[in-house]
This record gives sequence, structure tokens and C-alpha cells, in this order.
Amino acid sequence: MLTQFLGVLIIMSVHVFLLLLLLALVQQSVESSVAWIGLILSRRGRKKKKRDGGIEVASPLRRYNKKPPPPPLSPLRSLRYSGDRGEGSCMISNINLKNGSKIASQKDPCCFGVPSGNPRCVRYNKKSRTCRLVTRAISVDRPQLDFSNSDWKKQFQEDFNRRFSLPHLKDVIDVEPRPTTFSLKSRTPLENVNGSMQGSWNGYVNDDDRALLKVIKFASPTSAGADCIDPDCSWVEQWVHRAGPRKQIYFEPQYVKAGIVTCGGLCPGLNDVIRQIVLTLEKYGVKNIVGIQHGFRGFFEDHLAEVPLNRQVVQNINLAGGSFLGVSRGGNGTHAGANLIHEECRKRKLKVSIVGVPKTIDNDILLMDKTFGFDTAVEAAQRAINSAYIEAHSAFHGIGLVKLMGRSSGFITMHASLSSGQVDICLIPEVPFTLDGPNGVLQHLEHLIETKGFALICVAEGAGQEHLQQSNATDASGNMILSDIGVHLHQKIKSHFKEIGVHSDVKYIDPTYMVRAVRANASDAILCTVLGQNAVHGAFAGFSGITTGICNTHNVYLPISEVIKSTRFVDPNSRMWHRCLTSTGQPDFH
Repeated sequence: MLTQFLGVLIIMSVHVFLLLLLLALVQQSVESSVAWIGLILSRRGRKKKKRDGGIEVASPLRRYNKKPPPPPLSPLRSLRYSGDRGEGSCMISNINLKNGSKIASQKDPCCFGVPSGNPRCVRYNKKSRTCRLVTRAISVDRPQLDFSNSDWKKQFQEDFNRRFSLPHLKDVIDVEPRPTTFSLKSRTPLENVNGSMQGSWNGYVNDDDRALLKVIKFASPTSAGADCIDPDCSWVEQWVHRAGPRKQIYFEPQYVKAGIVTCGGLCPGLNDVIRQIVLTLEKYGVKNIVGIQHGFRGFFEDHLAEVPLNRQVVQNINLAGGSFLGVSRGGNGTHAGANLIHEECRKRKLKVSIVGVPKTIDNDILLMDKTFGFDTAVEAAQRAINSAYIEAHSAFHGIGLVKLMGRSSGFITMHASLSSGQVDICLIPEVPFTLDGPNGVLQHLEHLIETKGFALICVAEGAGQEHLQQSNATDASGNMILSDIGVHLHQKIKSHFKEIGVHSDVKYIDPTYMVRAVRANASDAILCTVLGQNAVHGAFAGFSGITTGICNTHNVYLPISEVIKSTRFVDPNSRMWHRCLTSTGQPDFH
């Protein structure tokens, strides 16, 4: 007797949060299948003593030597760039990079021109003597192209299509499709309908359907937010796969076991996605659905039992924030771990599909328009900003200071400042600033107090780290523990106005965890509904190692390997950042 195992795995990482759907099919006897399931769900991970600079870690699927992470890179202090169409300039030292470029010092980046006209910079860590490329724009990696070759567009598109092709079960195993059990013409799965359905339903997506990744044709590399491939900003089509249900599926729902797990930090909408995954699985005909408690911990610790899930259990979980299944610390490793599970399953030729839904209130997922939880976080941040505004406006020489989340990307701070309309100074990690001097933040605060009588500052947690004393300490996820820029600014502002003999009343508000531990708003609830459904559709379609999200307003599937290559940053030359500066009226703090 053949049995099939379908596992649904939701992984949330701290930096690049991921909702992962794992579908596994094992065609073995009942006894051997149960043993394989026990390997995944019950086997404990264990750490051994350090050996040769590494830590041997036992994984549910394999063991590997995990090298200690390198010391954190020093933050970007300033951006120096000049020139046109790829010409760049920077301070030069005797430190050479592999590509022949040079950088200035531990805290100074080197910027060099690229064909798009947007400078790219490297960060150098003096202690580890390592460099890292900092990608500012939302762009796709480009192969080495010879633009004098008339076929360079063809070469680019071939490389793009290769990297963005969706991994499928058919790539590694012999598997036959079967007619789908999903249809909205019936209240039950099609396999439970007596007789054939009358008429056809045209709600399926063809595997050849595509959506454009980008729609703007930039006329010049100097255009605001320009992201060009060649120096002339030639138009090159970049197509990605459309998400949705397919006519044919590669799993038999009646033999499927689905499991859902959430890892990483909280985010508005987690329960909405869990709920929709369960409801969509039932629509396909899946009966055996379980939840794994507290992230990856639930796979290894026996006392964390599986939680049976069905429509009745999850019906109202979307009415509350947090995660119905609990969370655990994640980090970039959990997102990469999802891809490793996918690769290991392909290596073993297991019938397993892994589908992800990126989740982060930071909105820093590469290539995607927006991630769920972001709109809710921005809306929740408004309450803190409004409170700070009232405090500052009501006090004599009042200054309101609000710190929001955003380790390396300032999307929450930028959008919250823009939507409030009350912020005078917006500080984000991507745009360096000075505190002292004639062009510094403190001098501008003096001007605001003199002219308006009050001021309001909104700062991202990762902004201005170059002004603080750094440490090499890391959190449980391996992320560098940031110094508190909010506390530093609070103290700096108070001491500055005291030194110049001007009264100030500074109120500091830190709503860090308040903005994420809330129920999803209407916008995010709709987004979570669509993403949860598409995750199940993608898995049943046989795709693996993919993630689902929104690109250019359309729901698409992307390879996980492409999404995790880097973090999405606010482009200081983008129209959105320019709109924020227009709203705040702040100068360039250099």
C-alpha cells in the first residue's frame, strides 16, 4: 500500500521573514513512511563542541559544519559619488578588492559606477579585512555583458529566464500529473462530486502565463530611481511566473499530511496566512493538517506536540495578532535553511515541494512590491507619531522623538513619516547624516525650534549607527546587536540645547514591539488571504523552492534562491524618498 505525506512548513526569519509551505510525498510502505516522518518531526538537533573553527550541527535532514559568522561589518557612514553614466569617484587607500577597486577606511565606503548609473558601494570591516557589496537599488543581478555585442539583450534574457525558472518535481523525479481537485464550481473537492461537472471553469492559471517584473522604461540613467541594464537604459523585458491554481496537480490530497510552522519574530497577518493555508488545503481535499509549535523547536523537542488543524480550529484566529502556533527566533539562517531543505530533498529525489511567502514589517524583501504586515506596522506607527506630535506641540520648545523598526532598511520610517505629514526630520539607515556642524541635525533642530517652536523626529533603529560605540555582540540569530540610536539622540539633543542655553522638552517614544504585535488591518488581511492561497496552489502544482508575492501589482512565483540574494533597501534617488523629503522639508545633513 502506498502512502503519501504532505507537510506544510511555515518558516519566519527575523530579517528576511519567510512563510514556507512544505509538501512531501513518500511512496513507501506505511511503516517506512512513518519512520521517515519521525526523522523530520521528532529527531532532536544537537550541538557538539567546536572543532576546527566550526560547530557540528545535527539537522533533521543532514549534518553540516557551520562556520562562525564573521564579525559584523561597520555601518555605512557616507556616500561619495560623482560622474555620469557609470563614472564614479571615492577616497582611495591601499586596500584592494578582488575586482580591483579600493576603499577608504573602515567606515568609508567606496562607490563605483555601474551601467545603470546608480553607484554601488562596498563596506569594509577592518578587523576581518572583508568587504561586502551594498546594493542600493531594487535590481536584478546582471551577467557580465558586452554591450558592443548586438546580441547582449538575448544573452541577458536567457540568463534571466534560467535563474527565474521555477524548480519543479519533474526536474528530479518521474511524476505524473492528475486533474486538479480544486474548483470554485463546487463546494467540495471535485473528487467528491458524483458525476462530471457541467461546463468548464476558467479560473485556472496556465504555466506559461507571465507578469512583467518592471514596467518603467527609463530614458536616462540620471532619471530618478533609474535601474538600467546598459548605459543607454535600453528596454529589456523581464518576465516572471504568474501565481494561481493550475488545471493539473502532482499530489493526491487524500494521502496528504500537511504541517504548518512559524519561525522568527511576530508580524501582523501571521494568523491570516495560517488560516488561508488550512482553508485552501481543505478545498483541495486534504484532511490531515497539523501545526508545529514554536518554530523549528517544534521539530526537535518531543514535548511540543503537533496541533491538529481544520476549518473549525482556525476559523477565528485571524481576529487576533501574533501567531496561533507560536514563534521562535529566526534570522537569515532560517530563510536560507528553507532553501537548503529544498536542495536536500532534490538531492534525495524526494517528492517534496517547498513554497514560501515572505513576511516582514520592514518590507525589505528583494524584487517584491510589498510584504504582508508592512501596511499594518505603518498604520500602528501613526499612533506613536501622533502622540509624539501632540507632546511636542503642547510643550514649550517641545521635541518629539520616535524610533521605529528597520535594522538596515528604512521603509517603515519613510512611509510612516510620509503618511503622518507631521514629521520634520526622517532618518533612515540608507541615508547617512551628521549630527553636529552647520549642516547637522542639531543645527536644523535649532532652526525648527526658533521658527516653529517645536519639532518631530522619526528615526529607524538602524540609522546613524556610525555615531555610536559599536560592539561585536550578536543576537540568537547571528545579527549584530545595534546600539540604541533613539536613546543616543535623546541624550544628544538634551545636552546640545543645554549647552547653547535654550530650553527644550524632549519626549522619546519607542513603539518597537507595539507595531508588530497587532491584528492585520484590512489591506494586509486581503494580502495574506491571497498569499496563503497561492502558496498552496504552487505546492500542488509541483513547484518547489519557490516563494509567492507581489511584483508590479501582480501575484507571482519567484525562486527562493533569487529572493534571498540580498536585502531590499530604500533607494536615496527614488521618487518615494524625494516625496518624503518634500514632506518633511529637511535639508541634506552632510
